[in-house]
Amino acid sequence: MQLPEDQLRAGHIPADLYQRIPAGTDVRKVVIVQEAPRSYKGPIVLSLVVIAGSVVVLLVIAFVVQVIAGAAVAVLSASGGLSYTINRSKHK
Repeated sequence: MQLPEDQLRAGHIPADLYQRIPAGTDVRKVVIVQEAPRSYKGPIVLSLVVIAGSVVVLLVIAFVVQVIAGAAVAVLSASGGLSYTINRSKHK
């Protein structure tokens, strides 16, 4: 029991706290309240949600840009302003 937390868990009252207890107090009825340890679950989940949301937004933007580009090529090729061909020549 080297840490004060270990002493409190074992039911021992450290000397600095013992000196603050008023005289005549039954130390068997003294309750020492400790602060709960900090939980990192919330910030980690929030970070993962923000990252996942950012990825989804980027994928949606990429899909919309692809649809717009495809529509623009279709409109321009239908109006005769642009033609797009794929040349697949065989090399001998």
